[in-house]
Amino acid sequence: MKPRRTLLTLACAAAALSLGAALPASAQNYKSEYRMSLVVGTAFPWGKGGEIWANKVREKTGGRINIKLYPGVSLIQGDQTREFSALRQGVIDMAVGSTINWSPQVKALNLFSLPFLMPDYAAIDALTQGQVGQQIFATLDKAGVVPLAWGENGYRELSNSKHVVRTPADLKGLKIRVVGSPLFLDTFTALGANPTQMSWADAQPAFASGAVDGQENPMSIFTAAKLHTVGQKYLTLWGYVADPLVFVVNKDVWNAWTPADREAVRQAAVEAGKEQIAIARKGLIEPGQPLLKDIAGQGVTITQLSPAERDAFIQATRPTYDKWKGQIGTDLVNMAEKAIAARKK
Repeated sequence: MKPRRTLLTLACAAAALSLGAALPASAQNYKSEYRMSLVVGTAFPWGKGGEIWANKVREKTGGRINIKLYPGVSLIQGDQTREFSALRQGVIDMAVGSTINWSPQVKALNLFSLPFLMPDYAAIDALTQGQVGQQIFATLDKAGVVPLAWGENGYRELSNSKHVVRTPADLKGLKIRVVGSPLFLDTFTALGANPTQMSWADAQPAFASGAVDGQENPMSIFTAAKLHTVGQKYLTLWGYVADPLVFVVNKDVWNAWTPADREAVRQAAVEAGKEQIAIARKGLIEPGQPLLKDIAGQGVTITQLSPAERDAFIQATRPTYDKWKGQIGTDLVNMAEKAIAARKK
């Protein structure tokens, strides 16, 4: 009986070795779960992009790479300004992140926050899908992450609980919630407002209590967060900045994957990014802008600026633009300005 048992044991061992050899070498050491950080949940286009990416990765890798979403930047106690550092350090494995939130760590990302740089969606595309986008990806790679694709949070419009805003003077003294970006603080200070830095989780109760008067965010955020229910009754469409998103992976995580799986993750990110951008623009690029009609139907007063009114805001923030142009990199900003001037509208 002993020889037969020995033969059986050897056969099992051989089968196990054969099975192991069939797997990609490093796939045997993959994590059972990868952590994706998101600022918002899947009710928002931003969070939806993360969900789409995770699902596509699971499908394209045959389940070898499983991703769990952590909305509310919960891996770093809700502090979205720490997300990039945590990603680089490996606390976070991957993220769909905001260029605004990461700009304190990567100066070049402030490009997208220059006031009134991008007048339309064609201008955003001219930057992210062209030479400027490639250069920023190279900068992110040097900063310690692997950028894969672009997404979009959208144009950030202004709302408040006090009154209609048509001129810079209308902003004087209003307490406006902004993200933790020095450029945003400079921009709203130049407009006479009182910019107040706080996380998104803290902002919504502050609107409800009246401790903060207003905010600036894309329309998809405005509707999904139901900001009309927390006093945000006056909305000004000024398109002063847009917020591209970036699909990225921690470098150590990336290097642990097989080349085939890396390509699968990259392709999944590109596909998810395109789908996410379409979701973010839905209701705003169609004739009649149905999303704005829905918002107006909730009792919100929507103000569309005339070209002359918008120009007053541009002039008021021009010193901020010029100051930050040098900090971001004059060559990069010049490249962006040329790309926008040459865009196909």
